[in-house]
Parts: sequence; C-alpha cells; structure tokens
Amino acid sequence: MARESYAALQAKIEKEINKLQKKAEVLQTKRRKPVITQIITSMREYDITPEEIVAAYGAGKPARAAAGGRRKAGPAARPANAAKRAVAPKYRHPQTGETWSGRGKAPRWLAAEEAAGATRDSFLIKE
Repeated sequence: MARESYAALQAKIEKEINKLQKKAEVLQTKRRKPVITQIITSMREYDITPEEIVAAYGAGKPARAAAGGRRKAGPAARPANAAKRAVAPKYRHPQTGETWSGRGKAPRWLAAEEAAGATRDSFLIKE
C-alpha cells in the first residue's frame, strides 16, 4: 500500500469519525430537550427555584463528566473534597479519660470493662 493512499484513507476515516461525533452530539441534544422541559415543568408545579436546585445538587461540585461518565450512587458517590464531620464522644472511661463516639467497633477499654461486668450505659457522658 503506497504512503499517499494510506494517508488519504486515514483522512477519510477521520472525516467520517468527526461526522459521526457531530451526529451523536445532535442526538444527545434532542434527547435532553424533553428532559429539561419536564424538569422545568416540575419546578414550576412545586414552586422550586433554581437556587434550591443548586443547593440540593451541591454547589461547588466539579463540572459534569463527559458524556458516558456515570457516577455510582450511594456513599461512594460522595465528593472527594467532602470533609468528614467530627463526632462528639458518647462514652468516657472514668479513670483514664479515654473516649469513644459510639460508632464503629467498641474500643478495647470498653470491651474489657464489659467483660468484667460493667454496663455500657455506666460510661455514658452526661452533659
């Protein structure tokens, strides 16, 4: 195969790819219009402002991913920059002052005290 014919064939293929990409964009636009119309209708019906949508969607989130980029739903969908909130301690050891929030696995000091016969409620912080 001669060099010129390869280059010509490659240019033809790239032109076809561009043409198909433009068709895909037009199709995506056509599919989005009725969805946007439905959203606007629902917003008017329930008296929802664009500001409420922005707040609910999460202002400051990164721009939407390219077409086809879907995010998982649930806890894994939390933005990477979302800070974890500190949880106030719920239990305190009276002698050592060690604390535990009550979340996750119980600490060793609490497990040892419970094994010795103490109740978890006896370590509750009363404030």
